[in-house]
Amino acid sequence: MQDSVTCNSLPPETAHRGPVRVAAIQMAAGPNIYANLEEAGRLLDIAASRGAKLAALPEYFCLMGMEDADRVAAREQDNQGPIQEFLGNTAKRLGLWLVGGSVPLVSSRPDKVRNSCLVYNDNGEQVARYDKIHLFGLELGTERYAEEETIEAGQGVVALESPFGRIGLSICYDIRFPELYRSMGQVDIIFAPAAFTATTGKAHWETLIRARAIENLAYVVAPAQGGYHINGRETHGDSMIVDPWGVVLDRLPRGPGVVIADIDPEYQASLRSSLPALNHRILRHF
Repeated sequence: MQDSVTCNSLPPETAHRGPVRVAAIQMAAGPNIYANLEEAGRLLDIAASRGAKLAALPEYFCLMGMEDADRVAAREQDNQGPIQEFLGNTAKRLGLWLVGGSVPLVSSRPDKVRNSCLVYNDNGEQVARYDKIHLFGLELGTERYAEEETIEAGQGVVALESPFGRIGLSICYDIRFPELYRSMGQVDIIFAPAAFTATTGKAHWETLIRARAIENLAYVVAPAQGGYHINGRETHGDSMIVDPWGVVLDRLPRGPGVVIADIDPEYQASLRSSLPALNHRILRHF
């Protein structure tokens, strides 16, 4: 993993000064890309109607294929293709910032993809891209997952400035690796779009999400796949938004829907002032 952090900046005058409403979208995506995009659009419409100015889709929102290789067949070139067009057009249409879960993009290998989280501003412009670094692998009973077989790992840590504060990007399995978030510097909002398995989600999902929020004194927005999928897979769901004190502000246990909460920079600043743990760090990367 590279030590460098990709960071985009905004002029200070564009900064959002008060609370902002954020939405985490939960889905149970299937193998039809266009059906998934239609469902994502429907749920984002609901989020916008409820006042969201920042929204996030889950990992694999556009495709949960019958086989892992289906994501390779669906891969897109950077800034090209119907999935990316949907994200940009929807962000602009609804006038919100959109964190696009994950999108299969071309890699250096013809048999693999990059699993990429793309961020669009309210003008529909792509302003950040994060390629998933940690690739999920599990062999437990009859369950087997090996993302490395079809996904090429990313290398760069990505954080960006937004009107709502500094955002850190991650995807699913990344949530188990706290050093990733430390590498971002101080971030205000962490996004963790996911497709946790039912088995690992039941055991660890909430604990991991709340731990990342507490140790970074950051809001964590965790949109997830949640339910039974046509390919036979079951995902955990329980999309949630957690505040910097580790309090779950809103959640959705199962099925498609929208999780909504307000992010309050003043409240976050007061917590960081009362408990300046981020300034008390002693051990760092050597």
